[in-house]
Amino acid sequence: MGAEVTNTGAPGRRRGRRIDLRRLGRAALSGSGARGRLPDAIDHVAKVHRAHHPGADLDILHRAYVLAESSHRGQTRKSGEPYITHPLAVTLILAELGAETTTLTASLLHDTVEDTEVTLDQVGEAFGEEVRFLVDGVTKLEKVDYGAAAEPETFRKMLVATGNDVRVMSIKLADRLHNMRTLGVMRPEKQARIAKVTRDVLIPLAERLGVQALKTELEDLVFAILHPDEYARTRDLVLAHADRPDPLEATATRVRAVLREAGIAAEVHVRRRHFVSVHRVRIKRGELTGSDLGRLLVLVAEDADCYAVLGELHTCFTPFISEFKDFIAVPKFNLYQSLHTAVAGEDGQAAEVLIRTHRMHRVAEAGVVALGNPYAAPEAPDAPDGERVDPTRPGWLSRLLEWQRATPDPDTFWTSLRDELAQDREVTVFRADGGTIGLPAGSSCVDAAYVQYGDGAHHCIGARVNGRLATLGTVLRDGDTLHLLMSPDSASGPSPEWREHARTPAARIAIDRWLAAHPAPDPAADGPPAAPPAPGPPRTAPRAASAARDPVAVVTGAAGEGGRAAVSVRLAGCCTPVPPDEVTGFAVRGGTVTVHRAPCPVVDRMVTSGRQPVEVRWRSPDGTGGGDYRVTLRAESFSRPHLLADLTEAIAAEGVAVISAAVEPPYEQRVRHTYTLQLADAAQLPELMRAMRRVPGVYDVERAGRSLAAPL
Repeated sequence: MGAEVTNTGAPGRRRGRRIDLRRLGRAALSGSGARGRLPDAIDHVAKVHRAHHPGADLDILHRAYVLAESSHRGQTRKSGEPYITHPLAVTLILAELGAETTTLTASLLHDTVEDTEVTLDQVGEAFGEEVRFLVDGVTKLEKVDYGAAAEPETFRKMLVATGNDVRVMSIKLADRLHNMRTLGVMRPEKQARIAKVTRDVLIPLAERLGVQALKTELEDLVFAILHPDEYARTRDLVLAHADRPDPLEATATRVRAVLREAGIAAEVHVRRRHFVSVHRVRIKRGELTGSDLGRLLVLVAEDADCYAVLGELHTCFTPFISEFKDFIAVPKFNLYQSLHTAVAGEDGQAAEVLIRTHRMHRVAEAGVVALGNPYAAPEAPDAPDGERVDPTRPGWLSRLLEWQRATPDPDTFWTSLRDELAQDREVTVFRADGGTIGLPAGSSCVDAAYVQYGDGAHHCIGARVNGRLATLGTVLRDGDTLHLLMSPDSASGPSPEWREHARTPAARIAIDRWLAAHPAPDPAADGPPAAPPAPGPPRTAPRAASAARDPVAVVTGAAGEGGRAAVSVRLAGCCTPVPPDEVTGFAVRGGTVTVHRAPCPVVDRMVTSGRQPVEVRWRSPDGTGGGDYRVTLRAESFSRPHLLADLTEAIAAEGVAVISAAVEPPYEQRVRHTYTLQLADAAQLPELMRAMRRVPGVYDVERAGRSLAAPL
């Protein structure tokens, strides 16, 4: 999978050991050495492997090496080294991370099927189905068969295989790391092309799988190729500080003394930042100090010791509280756990501190590789579609596997994959039924609907976030509680606006597919049409019934027996008060008193402007009165066909006449209906509002003049 040669201009730092390819090439061809020993070329890989797995059976590694060496014999890399040096280097990278024996066996053989006469069936017969599956997963598809689609289709194949066994991607990442180290003799344009794919796809995959040791070196190698000037500037900055006293070493000595005095067993190390990390810090902070070029790493035995260390540091040093993050209580989506804080060193500069257990550190460095063989436990049953059930499969990978099935076009898949991987954070949302949904940061309710319901999300008509009604475009935050509201009408579907709210490829692909299948939807499906106003008062400002028919209210304290005012009284059209509403009045031109409901916003404006309120009361002592009453109601609803007819029918069933009705244009599947109604008795109003709320799709009914909980 790689025919490149050593790149002498690549960055020189490396977490593990570098391999002498010429010495390794000679050892690869030198045979077994003494009887009973492993071949010299594989012996040092076995020693590293045994350091992590003391009881490992090395016979299978011996046999895999012999097959790989004999199959690749006569093949060389562009630098002249025997080709076997590449699978050996990949295997050593994985051995240093603690990979188990099956992964190392497959890594030795990962190029045999692609570049030699060895077949997958032969690999399976000699080493078992697991090794066969891993080798197949990382084998490229031929350009002869796929043309320009070979690369995206190879990644699709590899990701599907990773969905069944995460070790496939571990081998691919180690393979790409060694190829990136040895990229120097490639033409500059080919180096740039490989570096861009590494940046856009493989580095995000390494981040998601938690393999930080591979991710950081890949970042530096890509940085050197794609941004050589910035890389050189950063390298010079690091070298300029190399001969100066290191303030972090002094802080580390103080931290060791504090923890020793507190009786906490801990290792304290100075952990240097890699070049890309230094570059990012320089962009963020500007001028850098020696403390900015690294961080302190504190390793302890137990989780509780992490918090004990944190307490001592915050007690004995000046902490920068804004830098504190607890990834132990709330791990990252890629298995990462650690406490992050920062304290002031002797020079007053902030020294960042990472606090972990030894196990957390292994996982932080090696990610899924540190999990070993996820299938070593009692074998999981086969899934209905033939894929093995992987208990370690992260949520992002499950989402990716779902949407890639619906994306047959290689270009669309490639673009969607890079968009998906560009999201570098995840949030967890709690469903109303107690389950959880993992989503990329920035996702909306639309994205959550398609994760939870698949194509069934087409019928989503609304959502409640943390108990409050929210638009489908609402961006979800970590820890939100989400209740999706679904329409029983199977004819409903997404509107074009949903496409703007969708952040995940799965949602965008599903919406595009539905819209393509419904190119000319009936405009009536987007919302009920506005009914023409019935003869009578204007619909925008319904007026109260005439004083001759409607014994509405009286002004208290006016001349005349029984307190009846010798002035005319008019009910305000903005809030249409009815008994037994609490009311107040204001005198207007011509001596008329306009009566408003007490909560009406107009009342506050009139008082603020200096207008004096007039005391009014309903005519009848019991507050009910007699005659006909007009009231304006607003119904907040989710758009669906026949909604206006159903609401009108519900109103008529209560014996209430509709004077006028208006429907605002639908927005994000929501619509507002405004009705002016005539009631024979004000006591009908509460039951009328309850009847309207019972209409499917209606989620709120309010009197006009009151601010709604969730305005459009």
